Order: sequence, then structure tokens, then C-alpha cells
Amino acid sequence: MSDPIDANKVVVLTGAGISAESGLPTFRDMGGLWEQYEITEVASPEAWERDPQLVLDFYNARRTQAVAAEPNAAHQALAELERRYDVVVITQNVDDLHERGGSSNVIHVHGELVKARSTADPELIYEIGGKEIQLGDLCEAGSQLRPHIVWFGEMIHNTDVAVAEIRSAGKVLVVGTSLSVYPAAGLVELSRAGAEKLIVSPDLEQEPVGFDWIRGTAVEHVPQIVQRWLEGE
Repeated sequence: MSDPIDANKVVVLTGAGISAESGLPTFRDMGGLWEQYEITEVASPEAWERDPQLVLDFYNARRTQAVAAEPNAAHQALAELERRYDVVVITQNVDDLHERGGSSNVIHVHGELVKARSTADPELIYEIGGKEIQLGDLCEAGSQLRPHIVWFGEMIHNTDVAVAEIRSAGKVLVVGTSLSVYPAAGLVELSRAGAEKLIVSPDLEQEPVGFDWIRGTAVEHVPQIVQRWLEGE
């Protein structure tokens, strides 16, 4: 028997679109390329084996961009929602804009730029903030540090926690994702009948069943949705 829906719980699933409005380029913005390299050449286990310096250069550049970016009105509005609701943000983004925008419960499924981890022991994770990772930077066990990021071909993080949260939510808000990246995009399919479900996106490859699609950007619409929910509408 399934656990009951919690009317006071809001789960927000966010994608690259919400960070793009803070000036962070998406892979789509890059055209699938970085410095003339295919994204898979800098964001996969095979790339790491072949040329770890190139991979580190790519993520060091992304980290520099991310720490320089500022949370936008959509990030800040989601934090405001905590005044009335139990809010869980499940994000496909690897930046920390949700945390810096004020959200207190953020689940990262694709990893975090501001952390590094051991190549030998995935449980050894370190906060690095905006610092670069260099070849020769080692974990306490003596292995090279790598970005704490889910690369193409790797399993996403925190799956069980994310599934449990979205299955118990009374409100589900999807923001800034085309729902084309699996398995994270499949989380929306686990939301329950009876929950209020909204998706904010300028474009979708396929509208998820049971969701009301609000066409537009996060900054345009998320503050309005949050205000309506805070007022009990």
C-alpha cells in the first residue's frame, strides 16, 4: 500500500533552463560542443581515462562560471515557498544556485560542481567551493580527485530519496527542463494522481500526463505560482 500524499509537501524538479536564466550555458546552448570538443569527449568515464586534464579543464571552467552566477527570481521564489510548505528541490543541475537562493532541502541527482570525490572510493567526497581540481590533487586514500559529477553512462545519484519524495508530494512543479534526459526525467511519471502538477517550460518534447503546461520561462512564471500557493490558492 502506497504512503498517502502529503498536502503540505511541494516537490520541485528543475533542469538547465532555470540556471540558464542566471547566465549559465546549457549543453544545448553550447551546441553539444566545448572548445570544439564533443560534450561526450569531456563528460564521460572514457574521456577521463583518455585525457583527465581535458576533463578537469572543462569542469574547472564550468565551476568558475557557476560560482560567479547569481540566483535569479525563480530560485529565490522557491526558497520563499518554504514559509508555508515542506519544499524539496530535486535538481538535474550541478550548480549550487538553489542553495544560494535560500532553498534548504536540495537533492542533486547529477552531482555538484562545488564538490570533488575520490576516483578510488566514491564515498570520499570533499567540498571545494570554487577551487579548481588539478592533476595530482589526491584524496586521503591517495587517489586522484575527480569532479563529483554524473558523467554520461554513469548512474544518477540519490534515486531512492528522490523517488520517495515525489511519490508523496501534494504539489509537483517541474521547471526549466524539456524532460528529455533520462532517467531523471522519468521521475515525473512517479508523481501521484490527486497531486497538483504544473510544468513551466518554453518547449517540451512531450507533455507529461496529468500536468498543466505553463509555456514560458522560470523567471516569468515561478514567482507568480509561488505567490499564488503562498496565498492558499
